[in-house]
Amino acid sequence: MKRYALLSFCLLSLSIAFSQEAPKEVSKEYRATPEKINDLVHTKLDAHFDYSKSQLNGKVWITLKPHFYPTDSLALDAKAMDIKSVSLVKGTKNSPLKYTYNGWVLNIRLDKMYKGGEQYTIYIDYTAKPNEFTGKGSSAITDAKGLYFINPLGKDKNKPTQIWTQGETEATSVWVPTIDKPNQKTTDEIIMTVPAKYVTLSNGKLVSQKINKDGTRTDDWKMDQPHSPYLFFMGVGDYAVIKDKYKDKEVNYYVEKEYAPVARKIFGLTPQMIALFSRLTGVDFPWVKYSQIVGRDYVSGAMENTTATLHQESAQQDARELTDGNRWEEVIAHELFHQWFGDYVTAESWSNITMNESFATLGSQLWNEFKYGKDEAYAERYGSLQGYYNSNSEKKNLVRFHYNSQEDVFDGVSYNKGGGILQMLRNYVGDSAFFKSLNLYLNTNKYKNGEAQQLRLAFEEVTGKDLNWFFNQWYYGNGHPKLNVSSNYDAAARQVNMVVEQTQDSNNLFTIPVSVDVWTGNKPTRYTVWVKDKADTFAFPAATQPQWVSFDADKILVAQRTENKSLDEYAFQYAHAKNYIDRREAIDVAAKNQAERTAAQILEMGMKDPFAGLRSYAISKLEMQKEQVRSMAEPLLFEIVQKDKSRPVKAAAISKLGDLKSAKYKSLFQASVNDSSYTVSGNSLEALAKIDSVAAFSEAKRLMSQPAKGKLGSAITKILIKYGDESSAEVILKNFEDMPLSQGKFEAIRPLVDFLGKVKSPSTFKRGVDDILNLVAQVPESFRDQVAGFVEGLLRNVQKQKTANGQSELAEYIESSLSKKAF
Repeated sequence: MKRYALLSFCLLSLSIAFSQEAPKEVSKEYRATPEKINDLVHTKLDAHFDYSKSQLNGKVWITLKPHFYPTDSLALDAKAMDIKSVSLVKGTKNSPLKYTYNGWVLNIRLDKMYKGGEQYTIYIDYTAKPNEFTGKGSSAITDAKGLYFINPLGKDKNKPTQIWTQGETEATSVWVPTIDKPNQKTTDEIIMTVPAKYVTLSNGKLVSQKINKDGTRTDDWKMDQPHSPYLFFMGVGDYAVIKDKYKDKEVNYYVEKEYAPVARKIFGLTPQMIALFSRLTGVDFPWVKYSQIVGRDYVSGAMENTTATLHQESAQQDARELTDGNRWEEVIAHELFHQWFGDYVTAESWSNITMNESFATLGSQLWNEFKYGKDEAYAERYGSLQGYYNSNSEKKNLVRFHYNSQEDVFDGVSYNKGGGILQMLRNYVGDSAFFKSLNLYLNTNKYKNGEAQQLRLAFEEVTGKDLNWFFNQWYYGNGHPKLNVSSNYDAAARQVNMVVEQTQDSNNLFTIPVSVDVWTGNKPTRYTVWVKDKADTFAFPAATQPQWVSFDADKILVAQRTENKSLDEYAFQYAHAKNYIDRREAIDVAAKNQAERTAAQILEMGMKDPFAGLRSYAISKLEMQKEQVRSMAEPLLFEIVQKDKSRPVKAAAISKLGDLKSAKYKSLFQASVNDSSYTVSGNSLEALAKIDSVAAFSEAKRLMSQPAKGKLGSAITKILIKYGDESSAEVILKNFEDMPLSQGKFEAIRPLVDFLGKVKSPSTFKRGVDDILNLVAQVPESFRDQVAGFVEGLLRNVQKQKTANGQSELAEYIESSLSKKAF
């Protein structure tokens, strides 16, 4: 799963600084791998949906066998169901069985004692009532009801009617009785009867379709390869299905019909991704097909259901959005790599979720590297590790046998840090050994479960190296090195002396192999050293004083560094570095010293960098009020707007030119408002507003009748709020309502609240308040209190304003909404 929403929330500011959550006391209970008493063998479900009640009427046949020891009982997870009958299938007859049910677990007394490996089949007639399940969800999905009916009665004319399921972690058992543990593996057959106008998707292959006389259709999906119950999937809706293929296997994209023309631009690189991952792992795509479907109101990014990945609606982008690049491409790669790491071989317990999520994090980085180059991969990796460093997670192990809820393991350690650790391991053993080890791990454990020790054994078998030291500190330990690196040149001894101090907790010292490049002239000499102690000293020969000593030359460590380099060294570093992180670090140092000429030179190099991501980043750091920076940057920014092929870079340059508030750029901004990129258009509109608010307001009114997403939508909203009146309410509110859960939507809260301060219409005012509180309700639970507190403070100020103005009805609506905790 790509917890896209969760990771994004780590970066939210909302004009306030969200404090990191204080570490919670962790349960002392050892979280063992679930005991296997009975094994799932096959699950056959016949599902009929009751849209009026948001329920599933199901009949399920479950074939099982005792794992090893004889047993005469069976416990199935079955949450919030009406159990109508339970029986044993004997040939063509069913024999009723005794059972007890507490709303969570269905305990069945079998007809006899079954020996280890002896199969039997249970039949259950039941109704699943997901809306009545009150189990707690994760920080990304705010409940765990497993089966979701979206706009089931079609009352919302702006939202399609859909059904989708979300099984991870243990929510499949809300819609079908099962043993809902990741170390279970079963084949399955899912039969769905739906209105004939809808299409369906499930695991495996669609083997038959039958048109029924009552206007419904029955689709039969068969999954002949075993996988875990949390990866079961059902999807239903009015989709366009865009057909593609990898070799002779189906690759399909299920999108809402308006996105059919651009579906290939969103998902069309999937066959290339499959080919890359098949080549790197040495395991050809192991499943019969691969489909991807987009679900409304799904807030957890995406989920890697076997052969049938579910994406949230943010994946759907129109042609103008895609001119800035496909923002969802990394998510697509992440979920696809799960088809090997997570689905083909599954973490044997939630404690070992690193065997799923760390690999998927690696997968998108591998895609970026092999498709777009190392700068793109390092940019993703850098951002990922910053998410971990900022997550207040230093006390958490990667393999985690103690937690309060299994949902807690889906965090910046399992994803971000774990992906970085795999990159370190790859760097240490080399690419050939790394991918050969992955191949051995996958083939040894295919269709079964894996844990970190099995990964270690695979690497040791391939490399011949003992890797306990690596796994003990990175997988079964916590934290990361914090390194203070200093170096000086001893001319008499003709050597560089380097001191590396580990400044983190002295009881948690790391053993780290590190590459050091010593640059004399324009070429480096590489040395490898081992950092082991609280303070280590190293000496490297150098005939003359080096221009740059690059510690961790490949910038591969999961570690935070401080170094004592000069601006001149950073300038040399930028000019000669091949690595994204080296160049970014130089920009960061230069940004803090923009009064210095050398810093301006570094920023200029950044603005001309061959990698668009660094050009945008360097531009974002410019302090245009400094004359030296302005004289260097202004003509270059103008040239970038005219010539740069990257729309995000062009947009960043327009924003900085806008900061100058110079009338000479008015025509440029007006022309760029019509750019095909929403980001360029939105930044141009905001820049125009800084020099001519009347013209900007006129443009905003003109554009508000056209599709306006992303930056353009937020820019229009801000300008209409600032310079308009209540007549713009419909556009302002609709723009806000149509925005997906995103950083931009959160940034729009304060302007929308300011607008509500002007509003007099009760219906408009109430709709705006409801929109804001509905957004708060979608926030992952671990962040919701902070966002709710921020929003409540804003609304209380409006409440005081309305009371003072005699608008008691509006003030009372805020009081009523907040007192009911509508969010």
